[in-house]
Amino acid sequence: MRKERAFLVGLDYRTRKRSPSAGLTSGAQAARDTATTAKSRPVSDPQFSAEESLAELRDLATSAGAEIAGEILQRRDRPDPATLIGRGKLEEIAGAAASVSADLLLFDHDLTASQQRNIENVVHARVIDRTQLILDIFATHARTREGQLQVELAQLDYLLPRLTGRGAEMSQLGGGIGTRGPGETQLETDRRKIFRRIRHVKEQIENVRRIRAQQRQRRESVPVATVALVGYTNAGKSTLFNALTNATVLESPRMFATLDPTLRSVTLPSKRKILLSDTVGFIRNLPHALVSSFRATLEEVQRAALILHVSDASSPLSAEQDAQVDRVLTELEAGQKPALHIKNKVDLLPSKQRDSLRDDTRTVHVSAAKGIGLTTLLDRIDQMLSEDALSRMRLRVPQKEGKALAMIEARSRIYSRQYKDGAVELEAEVPESLARKLKQWVQN
Repeated sequence: MRKERAFLVGLDYRTRKRSPSAGLTSGAQAARDTATTAKSRPVSDPQFSAEESLAELRDLATSAGAEIAGEILQRRDRPDPATLIGRGKLEEIAGAAASVSADLLLFDHDLTASQQRNIENVVHARVIDRTQLILDIFATHARTREGQLQVELAQLDYLLPRLTGRGAEMSQLGGGIGTRGPGETQLETDRRKIFRRIRHVKEQIENVRRIRAQQRQRRESVPVATVALVGYTNAGKSTLFNALTNATVLESPRMFATLDPTLRSVTLPSKRKILLSDTVGFIRNLPHALVSSFRATLEEVQRAALILHVSDASSPLSAEQDAQVDRVLTELEAGQKPALHIKNKVDLLPSKQRDSLRDDTRTVHVSAAKGIGLTTLLDRIDQMLSEDALSRMRLRVPQKEGKALAMIEARSRIYSRQYKDGAVELEAEVPESLARKLKQWVQN
C-alpha cells in the first residue's frame, strides 16, 4: 500500500515592533528580536522553537505512516483569520505541494472549520491540523476496547464544532405532506447523531471507570502501592517498564506506541511488592479532548503513591519536554504528588558527559535498554514509598513456626540470622503489614 505524501506547514508567530521604514526586518534587527524574545521567556518554562516544533510534526507524520514530501516554515506577526497563513503564502504553498504530488497538507497548528475549508479550496488537497493528526495516531494504536472508546470520544468532541453545512444542498427535500420545504438540514441530523453517539460512548467509558474503581478498591485493601510511569512520548517508558517487570509491552520508536494502560507487579529490594503502571505518553499542546477522554486511563496517575517521570536524557529538547509533562500533571491534579525523575537513554550520551552524571535524592540516571542504573532506581523507589512502611527489628521465632519464618524470608530484608536453643534470632527490615503478624516474637 502506497504511503500518503504529506507536505508540512510550520508556523512561527512573533509579536515585535516593526521598523517604521521597511516592511521586512533586517538580519541585525531579527537577531535583536530573537534575543529579546529569549530574554522574556521564563527560565522555568522553556519553549519549543518553531523549527523544533516542525521537527516534532515530522515525527508525528512518520508515526502516522506518511511520507514527507516537503515542508515550509511561515513566520508572521499574527494569524490570518481566514487562512491562518495569509492568501499569498497559501498560494505559494499550494504550488509547492502540487509540484511534489502531495496528497495532504499537515499544519503544525489547530485550524478552525472555516480556515480548513478556505485552505482546501485553494490547495485542492486534504488539510489536517496537528490535533487531528494526533487523534489519527491514537486511533491507529488503540488495541483494547477501552482505548478505542476513549479515542472515539476525543474524535467526536473534535468533529462536533467543525460540522459545516452547505446551505440548500444539505436540506432534506421531498414531496408529500410533511416533507415540503427545507425540513431538517443534514447538518442538524449529523449533530444529533454525534450527540447521541457521544452520550453512548461516555456511558461505556463510565462503565469502564466503575470497573476500574472496583478493581482499585480490591487492590487498595491489600497494602500494595501503585507507581505510575509518565513522560513525554518516546521517552522510553515502555522499555523501562519491560526491564523492571520482565513484561513484553510493545517497545517502538514511534510516537504514542502505548495507549492502553498496563499494570505489573515488581518486587523491591526490601521485598515489598508494588504495582507499576505504564501510561500514554504526553506531548506539547496535548489536545484537551484527549486529556478529558483518557481520564479513565490517567486515573492510575492520579491515584499513584509515587510518579516516575521518565525523560530522554539524550534529547536536546529534554527541558522543554519535561515542562510539558509537568503542565499535564498539573492539569490532572497530580502535580504535587511525590515524584522521582528518571533520566533515561544515558547510553546514547557521549562517554565524557555520561561519566559526569550524578544521581541525587530526586533524580536517577538509567538506560532501560542496556540495564544501566536499574538497581539504584529500585532502591530509590523503596526509600521514597511510605505505604506499608519499613522498620528494622530484632525477632526471636521458634523453629517450629515454619509459616512465620517463611513469611519473614519472603517479605523482609534479613541482615543477620542465628540459631539458638530451638529458635531463630533475626535482625530484619520488615514491612508494617508483616510486623503486625510477628509482634509476639519481637525482641526489645
